[in-house]
Amino acid sequence: MQNYVLSYLKQIAGMLQRIEEEEVQAIQQAGKVMADAIINGKRLFAFGCTHSSLPVQDLVYRAGGLMLINPICGPGITALDIKPATLTSAMERLEGYAKVLLDNTPIKTGDVLILVSVSGRNPVPVEMAKIARERGITVIGLTSHAYAASVTSRHSSGKKMSDFADIVLDNKVDVGDAVLEMKEIPQKFCPASGVTSIAILQSLVAAAIQACVEAGFTPPVILAANVDGGAEYNAALFEKYHDRIFYM
Repeated sequence: MQNYVLSYLKQIAGMLQRIEEEEVQAIQQAGKVMADAIINGKRLFAFGCTHSSLPVQDLVYRAGGLMLINPICGPGITALDIKPATLTSAMERLEGYAKVLLDNTPIKTGDVLILVSVSGRNPVPVEMAKIARERGITVIGLTSHAYAASVTSRHSSGKKMSDFADIVLDNKVDVGDAVLEMKEIPQKFCPASGVTSIAILQSLVAAAIQACVEAGFTPPVILAANVDGGAEYNAALFEKYHDRIFYM
């Protein structure tokens, strides 16, 4: 029998190679948009439903991370501590919920929204992208082109999240997300989108920081709290940028 540990790692490595070959230009473009917002005093937000919230969480209050990325927290759909777990999937299909979230978030015209949805089909991420763009918010969408192309929209507009994004980044996963096959198992197993989505979002942070520095602006980056002096260092930056940070 093949070594499925190696098979999974090779699948992930292949996707990361495709991201390097096919997505760098779009990532750098999106990073420049974020840098321009930071330099001009605008704010950064990020959102994802259910498992798509996990790559977003990896950006927020993270050692080595960009301090200015604010999560949009939707009760019932941006955490996996809800029982039953199926409730999160059901809520993601509710039209109208995204408007409620945006109406109760301090996001406004000129800000940037990073929006993650692997399939891009469900009403909450579709509606959030649509309304945000209508409000003059720049939308950076992270999705799977292959997955989205294989499914129909569940939103009444018939559109996908990527239809309303200003910049679209592709995490390269296939339909259904899972990447391994075994004849004894009736479906594919071991998803890949968590790994590739986090890699893209952290690359996006790298692009934004580089663009800021090249423009002569030093953006605030969080120092690990477990490093001596980290808490004091971060506290000074949180105070300096308190008007753009909403998760503290």
